[in-house]
Amino acid sequence: MATLRPFPALRPPAAYAEQVSSLPYDVMNHDEAKAMAAGNISSFLHICRSDIDTSEAAIHDQSTYDKARENLNDFQQKGFLVRDTAPSYYIYRQIMWGRVQTGIVGCASVDEYLDGTIKKHELTRKEKELDRINHFDTCSAQTEPVFLAYRKHEGISAIIREWIKFHKPAYDFTTDDGVTHILWPVGDPATVAQIQQHFGEVEALYIADGHHRTASSAAVSAKRRAAHPDYTGQEEYNYLMAVVFCDEDLFIMDYNRVVKDLNGLTPEQYLGKLKEHFDITPVEAPGGYAPQRKHEYGMLLEGQWYSITAKPGSYDENHPIESLDCAILQSLVLAPILGIDDPRTSERIDFVGGIRGLGELEKRCRNGMQLAFSLYPVTMDDLFRVADAGEIMPPKSTWFEPKLRSGLFVHTIEQ
Repeated sequence: MATLRPFPALRPPAAYAEQVSSLPYDVMNHDEAKAMAAGNISSFLHICRSDIDTSEAAIHDQSTYDKARENLNDFQQKGFLVRDTAPSYYIYRQIMWGRVQTGIVGCASVDEYLDGTIKKHELTRKEKELDRINHFDTCSAQTEPVFLAYRKHEGISAIIREWIKFHKPAYDFTTDDGVTHILWPVGDPATVAQIQQHFGEVEALYIADGHHRTASSAAVSAKRRAAHPDYTGQEEYNYLMAVVFCDEDLFIMDYNRVVKDLNGLTPEQYLGKLKEHFDITPVEAPGGYAPQRKHEYGMLLEGQWYSITAKPGSYDENHPIESLDCAILQSLVLAPILGIDDPRTSERIDFVGGIRGLGELEKRCRNGMQLAFSLYPVTMDDLFRVADAGEIMPPKSTWFEPKLRSGLFVHTIEQ
């Protein structure tokens, strides 16, 4: 059973919430982060991307992590961040394109990540882990949350509905990207106890986004446990900050592919090889073709869009990984025809999140890429199926929108 416990968040007063909040640290580069924070001394990017106050060359230097700690302390001194007086949960709602997703912010257990109660579906890269390990450890704070999901629990849903109905939010603002962010603190002891009890009835939590932050929080916990062998398990460093959403609320977008060349083949030769495992139909699709069902793809070649559908029997429908569209594309097209054996390392392939639209695929094919594929989005059932089987999804399988806003809550992990 899962643990989600309340904590006294460090968070901005309502008057500062919008200007403090920022996009997450890993969705922009150094120059983009610097531009986003320009003229805003209270932007949370000064903490989660403190390299904007050092230099791009020093992005992974200890001086940059020290600057993050300095800025975190400075934000508290200036009143940009203030600690709540009691352990609380926080109901966090996001509205994008008319869609609503509502989660609960709390602290999940590091031990449950280690024992598999919190399930993962992606591999992590050591250099990215190390960056957040150094950041969290130096700041003595988890500055950004992990994005977790759970199968619907009516008791939790009922509490969220009732609290929102009878309480005013602490924050309610819309950012430049058109996403509305609303936050309700929940400090009432009886309601806090109910939420904690209901999460104890949830069988498992699933990492939707934030595998590196989760692994980094666990590594910092291990480091501090080693330094304090008399730890009780209740110390804040044994828990990781998360926003936990019901699966029915979540929206996974397509994650598409563009390829630089046809591996020495002519377009005719390539299409000939493709016919072995795919039904191919040219389509008129101004602006791009989005597949309408699983195992169908949009494909752009020489300015022409096609609908291509994997033939039955060319993949294992019952296997949690091999039945995924990104895995089918890899095993039937990218590796055997185009010679891209490892999409993690190949410089001949790139990935385009669905938030950019299909027009981005057309643009990329006008500027150096020769081939593009639009994929049908992975579902939450797919993600749960893979994680429950203890499997790992292929790279760049899921694109969640909207992104969690950073700076609205911080979990400090001082000894």
